[in-house]
Amino acid sequence: MLVGGNESYCHSTVSDEYHYMRSELEDSLESPVEFYKDSEHFPIKNNCLYLANCAIGPLYQPSLEKMKNFLTMQSESGIQVADHYGGILSSFREKVAHLLRTEADNVAYVSNTATGINILANGYPFAKGDQVLSYVHEFPSNHYPWLLQKNRGVELILLPDVRNADEEAHPQPSHWSFEDLKNNTTERTKVIAISHVQFASGYAADLKKLGDFCRDRKIDLVVDAAQSLGVLPVYPEDYGISAIIASSWKWLLSSRGSGIFYTSPDLRDKLKITCAGDAMMKHRLDYLNHTWDPFPSARKFEYSTLPWEHLISLETVLEDIFIPYGMEAISKEVFRLQDLFIQHLDETIIRPILFPPINRSGILSVESDADPNTVVSKLREQNIVLTSQGGYLRIAPHFYMEDVDMIHAARALSDTIKTVVPN
Repeated sequence: MLVGGNESYCHSTVSDEYHYMRSELEDSLESPVEFYKDSEHFPIKNNCLYLANCAIGPLYQPSLEKMKNFLTMQSESGIQVADHYGGILSSFREKVAHLLRTEADNVAYVSNTATGINILANGYPFAKGDQVLSYVHEFPSNHYPWLLQKNRGVELILLPDVRNADEEAHPQPSHWSFEDLKNNTTERTKVIAISHVQFASGYAADLKKLGDFCRDRKIDLVVDAAQSLGVLPVYPEDYGISAIIASSWKWLLSSRGSGIFYTSPDLRDKLKITCAGDAMMKHRLDYLNHTWDPFPSARKFEYSTLPWEHLISLETVLEDIFIPYGMEAISKEVFRLQDLFIQHLDETIIRPILFPPINRSGILSVESDADPNTVVSKLREQNIVLTSQGGYLRIAPHFYMEDVDMIHAARALSDTIKTVVPN
């Protein structure tokens, strides 16, 4: 059974855990919004049953069309394309700010998560002996930039993985505990760098609790939101977050090469600029003016030419989907689809990894006695796409999936595992 409190979990059969989750999330069992679920907006539905949004989300079709229009105009008009699309950066920042409930001045564009985290880590005013606190199983983009700071005398402290008593039977990565985080925080802790959602297990941090902890101790909380932005609400100013970085080709259904970088004004005042170019300066297009006069806003991190086609892709899906629907409605729909999937699994051979509701995410990881990579391959032969990480199978539906898809996927997964596990 699920153990009480936000720090505990177990690898259970479906029946006990599923009924618990139903009682906790009863209001999510009916879709609160009429979502786009058609192949016109999501043509991937014509080709496969897609449960891999935690890896690469399918590009939203209207985004693709607007990207094509931009590239066609550039092909035919050259520099004149700027006359038509010159306001794209301002519009992009405003829409991202709406999504995050912040001001546009706090938003910058980055091409991926690692870029934003490197800007933060390399520009942070560390002193020798300072510490960064993170988790032993963080995604590499949120690990190596902090590890590099050892060259400046900074110590990277990694929170251990939390295990069940039955550790030998369940060796996969799971989650960190708040108790370990408190015990490892010292007066030298300057930054806590953590993923909102752990990419292997699907464990979601309680950002409000974590943000309050950091705010009380004047620690900068840096959140990798690549596995949450687009499926879970993320509001930095409500939660006390100093920085949020996220690629947008997963749950945000945008093109590869776009990302979001939020920084609080207090954090920006601390950061040293480590990358420079014309685009970060107030006199941007006056190229012969070499005055050092960067924007005070997050624009100072946009130091050179940006790929407008990717900005257009992300802006379009924000405008059409994520802002009108709202993140609360989207997360409820994803959880409803997950619940339906769990309900139709064979609980005798598949063990979902279920966390308390506050730690739930768009990733539902499951275990079985079958080799995960073999299962992934056999399901792709049936045009069902999911992924494996850390010994788990990851089920990652988005709002555009239909009930029948989830039921079919659960039954297909159960039947496939039966064929690859010896009796």
